[in-house]
Amino acid sequence: MTMISTVNWSDMKRTARLGGFAAAAVFADMVASLPASAQQPEPWQMNFQEAHSSLMEQMVTFHNFLLYLIFAISLFVLGLMLYAVFRFSEKRNPTPSRTTHNTMIEVLWSVIPIFLLVVIGLFSLPLLFNSDDTVDADLTVKVIGRQWYWSYEYPDHGDFTFDAFLIPDEEIKGDQVRLLSTDENLVLPIGKKVRVLVTSSDVLHAFAMPALGAKVDAVPGRTNEIWFDIDEVGMYYGQCSEICGAGHAFMPIAIQAVTQADFDAWVIEARERFAEAEDNLAPRPVRNELDDAAQNNASHRTSMTAHPSANLR
Repeated sequence: MTMISTVNWSDMKRTARLGGFAAAAVFADMVASLPASAQQPEPWQMNFQEAHSSLMEQMVTFHNFLLYLIFAISLFVLGLMLYAVFRFSEKRNPTPSRTTHNTMIEVLWSVIPIFLLVVIGLFSLPLLFNSDDTVDADLTVKVIGRQWYWSYEYPDHGDFTFDAFLIPDEEIKGDQVRLLSTDENLVLPIGKKVRVLVTSSDVLHAFAMPALGAKVDAVPGRTNEIWFDIDEVGMYYGQCSEICGAGHAFMPIAIQAVTQADFDAWVIEARERFAEAEDNLAPRPVRNELDDAAQNNASHRTSMTAHPSANLR
């Protein structure tokens, strides 16, 4: 004989719920302890990257406010147009009015736009001033755009310098990102105000980091400056945003945000690894494949100029 015991389903459901809550709590703790996921463009992305600096959070707030304002204005104008089409059609208004002036309407269409511009200014001007406020920075980093890679200098931490090149497709491994990962990262601490000095050694470039609200031109012979802070540990990716030649699409920016303790340890290691000998006068390195492509293009242009009749054959 088979013995069948009575099952208390209410107790089982209660236990399952408690177990589910416990698992959810453990998962939430694990997620909270993980570093920020890599901030990079996503397929079919329709909005900004997630903001990870106080400056970018202000930009997103201002952007969303403007969207609501523009949407309301567009609806109002559309309503006026539809009303005019319906109310003043030939069928409903066979004898049109010859009125040319209306004091109230003229006052309203002057005062309301001025009021809206003042409201926008109250939000935009503080953001503009804040984005330009680089005083009281906790550390300074110098970024130099070159054809077609970036050089980084740490003047506050021993003044060492290193270059960061794109990792070729055939060398991508692990969690590295195609066209975004570099062989060396710009390492920065979280929770600190970072001033970034940006310049170029050859042509126009642009330093752009969307998740941090940073974008500024790198101009030869001129130093521009921006600032940002980073709120979470993780990888943040950007790219050169100014067409700068054959290798423009292949000079990404990779920022590795770490804790202050990890940053201090990295600085000690980096001072030794990137130390330059006093007699080292070697020129800056250039990727061979990009150099070859540029030389081939230049040779082709020279050939076409020297032998214009070749175009007619």
